[in-house]
Amino acid sequence: MTHRPAPLRQGDRVTVIAPAGPVHPGLLTAGIAILRTWGLDVHTADHAHDVHPTLPYLAGHDVDRAADLAKAWHDPDVKAVITARGGYGSQRLLDHLDWHTLATAPTKHFTGSSDTTALHTEFTRRGIPTLFAPMIGTSAFVHDPQAQEHLRRALFHPHDTHTSPRATTLVGGKAQGTTTGGCLTLLDTPPPPGAIALLEDIAEDTYALDRLLTRLLRTGWFDTTAAIALGSWTACGPTADLVHDRLTPLGIPLVADLGFGHTGGQLTIPLGVHAELDADNTTLTILP
Repeated sequence: MTHRPAPLRQGDRVTVIAPAGPVHPGLLTAGIAILRTWGLDVHTADHAHDVHPTLPYLAGHDVDRAADLAKAWHDPDVKAVITARGGYGSQRLLDHLDWHTLATAPTKHFTGSSDTTALHTEFTRRGIPTLFAPMIGTSAFVHDPQAQEHLRRALFHPHDTHTSPRATTLVGGKAQGTTTGGCLTLLDTPPPPGAIALLEDIAEDTYALDRLLTRLLRTGWFDTTAAIALGSWTACGPTADLVHDRLTPLGIPLVADLGFGHTGGQLTIPLGVHAELDADNTTLTILP
């Protein structure tokens, strides 16, 4: 049984971690300042400002980044673990974390997107819901008041219906299932049966997206998927014909441009929760 964590309240303690790439100090400072205007008691993990000595695309050593996540997750005073940025590196943490122990700890909010898809997948497959959300140490959060508001509402005043003015119906119908997915490049673990798949990515040529979708199709990733919602494909090659070729033949409800991922005004959408995708009305509604 999936239990969503309680909404945050002013005064709650949250910890900011950097599980992937190194953070920009100025952006992280600005993002933390925004969280504090929400009345949160914001702490920064011990290694959030680290840079790996020989692999500078990583925010420090794997064991240290994993330790920051575990420490924050097991701290009973911390109500949310908030990621600073993506980049690359979250996959490298998976084998350094005791997932059984994490899954038995009291549930709290976990926020992030992009490369942190790898962590979302591991949390949600163990029944821990997460928030696919903007990362607070990036310009996509610091310079986007709309994205800030979506995250704030998801943390303090969760709303259950998500849509975007740009959303369009590609295959009509309704379906219910567990929300799953994230950044297409990071998906490999099969989704739960009857899942509603959320897919997006950034800076991938059309042929590369074709390869990724074809791999998932051939490995049966979509075999039990109930519906698909597509987010942004920022700086990617053209996707309309590819989606028509690879995904519409599945014949399941399919919505494009739902407003999550690497896009302005990024929505914050819960993963690992029961939901309904109404493709005709281009809405994703979180169910009790």
